[in-house]
Amino acid sequence: MKKIKLNIVGISYSQTQSGAYALVLGEVDGNRRLPIIIGGFEAQAIAIEIEKVRTSRPLTHDLFKSFADEFSIRLEEVLIYNLVDGIFFAKLLCKTTEKTTEIDARTSDAVALGIRFGCPIYTYDFIMDAAGIVIESNDFAFLENIENIELKNIQDEPQKEKPVEKQKETSAYTSLTNDQLEKTLDKALENEQYEAAAKIRDEIERRKL
Repeated sequence: MKKIKLNIVGISYSQTQSGAYALVLGEVDGNRRLPIIIGGFEAQAIAIEIEKVRTSRPLTHDLFKSFADEFSIRLEEVLIYNLVDGIFFAKLLCKTTEKTTEIDARTSDAVALGIRFGCPIYTYDFIMDAAGIVIESNDFAFLENIENIELKNIQDEPQKEKPVEKQKETSAYTSLTNDQLEKTLDKALENEQYEAAAKIRDEIERRKL
């Protein structure tokens, strides 16, 4: 099957599921986007590495990489290989001096590890056909526009229960000045309050639009 190389377009707060985020992967040299609903902690793990935020103690994915480096295990490739009932399936292709091993993983964890190891992320063409969104022009390449398109209930993993729809909440940080937001963000990161930091960062990015 033909493999499609992907890059990370970005992460945006999901308007369709409370407390969830949309991880948007883009087709390299193409105009298709693959949105995947992931949890808040998983979104933080990816965003922290993308933005090169240094934490006071290693996070789980950082620990995994340190462990792999210590024992000469290389992550060669992340492959999103299947889509069943709206759930993505991914695997890690790991290599040592002796053998190559495939390890099953949640897509969000696989991507979080992939960016830490600097390895390529792939999927198959049939998955892009089934769940991808075609971007017709650069005007619609931004996350806020992708977010307005129905995400077809495609997710990183099954949800235990369907979330109750809520009215759109106003961010607690909207009343702060830009300077206050930056100071609050620094304090949240210092105290390892990464969920709050993600929300503050979202508010800062929203004001730049």
